[in-house]
Amino acid sequence: MADSMDLVQQRVEEERQRHIHIARARQPGVSRVLCIDCDAPIPPARRRAIPGVQCCVTCQEIAELKGKHYNGGLYEHHPEMGGQ
Repeated sequence: MADSMDLVQQRVEEERQRHIHIARARQPGVSRVLCIDCDAPIPPARRRAIPGVQCCVTCQEIAELKGKHYNGGLYEHHPEMGGQ
């Protein structure tokens, strides 16, 4: 008979697998050539590394810093961070 800890671990693993499945099924959007925030060019290497990228490295860093304080860690128009 499974104890409560085994049941909790099983539930956590099921939830983790569900999140992995959702992430893999998500189709990335089209990468922008220019940053959505500052209109700076986004280097081709960044666009290849992060499909659907919307902003340059500098603006991404700013968004991540803001995300620590606002919106529960999400920045609304940066899908690579989990936003819409």
